[in-house]
Amino acid sequence: MKIDKKLIKELNDYLNEFNLTEIEYTNKDTKIKVSKSNISNSNKVLSVATSPSTSIKEIPKNETGTEVKSPIIGTAYHSPEPGAKKFSEVGKKIKKGETIMIVEAMKTMNHVPSTVDGIIKEICVEDGQPVEYGQTIIIVE
Repeated sequence: MKIDKKLIKELNDYLNEFNLTEIEYTNKDTKIKVSKSNISNSNKVLSVATSPSTSIKEIPKNETGTEVKSPIIGTAYHSPEPGAKKFSEVGKKIKKGETIMIVEAMKTMNHVPSTVDGIIKEICVEDGQPVEYGQTIIIVE
């Protein structure tokens, strides 16, 4: 497989232009993921990985419970502000439409409502963790 250096450079430029930490490009059987992370205050590392698209990471399915998924890409927060009471805790009874988490995207705080009534069985993301569209954030029983 030939690596398209021009495409990788273009993806890296998008990272800087849009202040992203990760970007992924998929085309037929090729998947290119470019990401950078802060190791210290100002040192940045650029890593590039290519792999066939058949190696998609699957999250194991739960046998019981309903998965509530993130409606957008962003950063998940368990409470409205640092130190405040959390929206969701394991064992808490919730109603459909009740806020279970906030996903921040582009400096906008988006409240994520529960899609079902029930009891929270599992919280699948850490506070401050990046989430993808469609990623399971909690499981309600």
